[in-house]
Amino acid sequence: MPFAAIVGMEKLKLALMLNGVNPKIGGVLISGPKGTGKTTAVRALADLLPNVEVVEDCRFGCGPSSEFLCLECEKRREQGEELKSLTRKMRVVNLPLSTTEDRLIGALDIERVLKDGIQALKPGILAEANQNILYVDEVNLLPDHLVDDLLDAAATKVNVIEREGVSVSHPSDFVLVGTMNPEEGELRPQLLDRFPLHVEVGAGLSVDQRMELVRRNLAFEKNPTAFREQWAEDQSRLRGKIVTAKELLEHVVLSETGLRAIAMACDALEVDGVRPDIIISKTAITNAAFDGREEVSLDDLKLAAQLALSHRTRRGGLLEPPSSDEIDRAITRAVDVTRREDKRASPSETPEEPGEKSEKRAKGMFGRQAGMAKAGSDDVKKKLLGT
Repeated sequence: MPFAAIVGMEKLKLALMLNGVNPKIGGVLISGPKGTGKTTAVRALADLLPNVEVVEDCRFGCGPSSEFLCLECEKRREQGEELKSLTRKMRVVNLPLSTTEDRLIGALDIERVLKDGIQALKPGILAEANQNILYVDEVNLLPDHLVDDLLDAAATKVNVIEREGVSVSHPSDFVLVGTMNPEEGELRPQLLDRFPLHVEVGAGLSVDQRMELVRRNLAFEKNPTAFREQWAEDQSRLRGKIVTAKELLEHVVLSETGLRAIAMACDALEVDGVRPDIIISKTAITNAAFDGREEVSLDDLKLAAQLALSHRTRRGGLLEPPSSDEIDRAITRAVDVTRREDKRASPSETPEEPGEKSEKRAKGMFGRQAGMAKAGSDDVKKKLLGT
């Protein structure tokens, strides 16, 4: 199914394309009930992905300009050999739930490694995913031991294989895309935090949209080739937009006002850590480039904040993610404060107008401890009321 032919899910499609423009964003988590087209959208993205440079004949997809290379490429560079590169398209690499640990991280023959070094390593999925998109369907059902391996690689951008005291490593810098049905189980907080962006999809299609979706599905199944030709121009336009945005990306400016507004909003919403600030900044810059602009606007900040904060817990995991309204109010009012050059250090009261109350939600689709969340919510109320 061509990406451009997918009906609805505009926010999801935008989040996926933004990761295609700027892989440094790092990925997106897609949550929603079964049958809403989550997997279809991810697989359709493959046709739009831009090109990347890789070292010719490298088994691990090293980038010629990367700071970290696999041992094979590093050895060739040390010997004075020029690393020839070639251009290929980014790919969507699938991680099945039934994957074994050796298939994920790579298999290492101990007897051969002492003789042949890294040549004895059989690359796994994390090697295939380098400079690509790693897609995990039903990521909330992924076994814990695979989650641990995935977390290590996502955090360090390096895959390390250790067997019997022998350690071999290679780069594994990928965009992590996962889908989940919240009805089938929760996602571990450690893995949840590794998804930079989050989009919730549902069955919110109108009757006309549902009818159009069925028409396109039937036409695609009847004659896939003719259907792709029908949408070829739209697909080409989206590819061109992604390429243009990649070229413009380095010229986009995030002003000090915008940066301070991001920090103030995240502080006021009490999100955990500083990772959300970084992700909002990257996403806002990328969205501006995608729209063909060289300066980040308030709309860019609001969109980026919605995508980056809607799944993040607050106050050490005691509170549920902020609501959409809370996020919009926090960003809008933080921008207003910075424009008035208010340099307050911690504007925790900024998102609320006098008389308003912020609803702190316990439980929910990501599941949290209700009692602790209520206690945390009471503390926030006291803070806002100055008691």
